[in-house]
Amino acid sequence: MHFAKHVPRLLQQQREARWEKFPVTEIRGKTLGIIGYGNIGQAVARVAKPFGMKVVALRKNPTFSHRDSNVDEVVGIDQLNYVMEQSDYLVVVLALTPETRLFIKEENLRKAKKSQILINIGRGALIDEDALVQALEERWIAGAALDVFTTEPLPQESKLWGLENVLLSPHNADMLVDSRHKSVRLFVENCKKFLADEDLDCMVDKKAGY
Repeated sequence: MHFAKHVPRLLQQQREARWEKFPVTEIRGKTLGIIGYGNIGQAVARVAKPFGMKVVALRKNPTFSHRDSNVDEVVGIDQLNYVMEQSDYLVVVLALTPETRLFIKEENLRKAKKSQILINIGRGALIDEDALVQALEERWIAGAALDVFTTEPLPQESKLWGLENVLLSPHNADMLVDSRHKSVRLFVENCKKFLADEDLDCMVDKKAGY
């Protein structure tokens, strides 16, 4: 919505007390690509569908989502370029593993729509950051909202700080006011389940890496 409603321009006009109408972008009918369709990716899809967006998801095992009513199309990880070409908005939420490190490279970014907004809330190292900077500077894509980076904290010399078509946040997209309380509650509930020899919540597959 930051990009669709041109929030930077709105704020600038407010600072200047300047009344100037301009068209905004409707997201209904736009295609949302989701790179990584696990729990977070599925939550993104659930939010997007009521806005009337078409959802195209990429995941390792597409058959797991064939009956998911929140997604219009599910493809395998070998179809990245296809998703790049289709997406008006692209949300990256893959888990970072040796297989997915630098998953999105220059060649993939060059396949994107020039109007595409890329949103990375997964891990910075999923994307070739130098290629992303070039894509933003040369307008291969329209903009990016980034919560994660290859190096954190993001170095002050990073070009990303100065790009007008980038919205940055300091890896705090999930830092809710009560995050610690929720974590403690999860730990306590899992302790009870462990002692009762029940299945635990939020289990990590050590072999898969997530």
